[in-house]
Amino acid sequence: MIKVFCNIADALVDPLFEVFDGGDFILSSYHDIEETDTQMQVYLADPSQAGEAARRLKDALALVGSSAQVETSEVPDEDWKLAYRRHFKIEPIGRRLVTVPTWELDGFKASGELSDRIALVLDPGMAFGTGKHETTRACLEYIDDLAGSLSFLDMGCGSGILSIAAAKLGFSPVAGFDIDEDAVNASRENAALNGVSVDYRLFALGKGAVTLDESIEAAKGVYPDLALQGRDVGSGAAPFAPADFVVANILGPLLIAFADEIASYAKKTLIVSGILSELYLEVLAAFLSRGFREVSRKTIGEWTTGHLSR
Repeated sequence: MIKVFCNIADALVDPLFEVFDGGDFILSSYHDIEETDTQMQVYLADPSQAGEAARRLKDALALVGSSAQVETSEVPDEDWKLAYRRHFKIEPIGRRLVTVPTWELDGFKASGELSDRIALVLDPGMAFGTGKHETTRACLEYIDDLAGSLSFLDMGCGSGILSIAAAKLGFSPVAGFDIDEDAVNASRENAALNGVSVDYRLFALGKGAVTLDESIEAAKGVYPDLALQGRDVGSGAAPFAPADFVVANILGPLLIAFADEIASYAKKTLIVSGILSELYLEVLAAFLSRGFREVSRKTIGEWTTGHLSR
């Protein structure tokens, strides 16, 4: 396994994620609490792709005004596959929830600690969502605070953490979708681990929701520099029914680009997340103009999540 990487100041991490035009290359970050900088990484199974990945990372660095050096190294496959486990630990969230990695489940049960909380047992693999990220945490807190016998839709389900929490907290029926087949598979596996029923599907917002290419073009019409690439997500996807409670934890620019469609799914409550704080008011304006009002917002770090209601 090959790692293409650079070290940058924390303030540049989110901007770099925003502008990185990686195609099939996936950018990740790692921060050691004993270091001042964050390492940005692209892992590759094919060494011949290292040059192209390095070029794309250099281009993104130039866009955010960084002169950081891009380097390449070889890492053991097993270390790469399991590296995320070092950072995903048992952690209480909100009033009633606790995230429990599958590899720590036995120890969690034996300890008896936090046994009064509702456990979300997860192995995210390559999917987004462990509860560590500020946007995920804010969404979980809102789901916990507002739980009830309501229908629920998780837009951009990732590991399934939000919809699984909803199912365990009494929402019903619960559904979720993602544009990434790996994420949908991870969500289904994690739902089974938690003994809950969630309708997960491969699905994309925009233009009939059969391919991302048209969706991305629509988003770029609003944000020309949006660093995303289209991919075919297959045909035959059917729209979801509108839900009482919708969580859209996706990029801020996409929330704006697809505000009409997102709004059409939310019967009452909409949680918008995945938004860098400087973009939040623009996202809010998009939904205020579509009949929503802001109930509250949570800002954690550089990210803001909004609780909206019709």
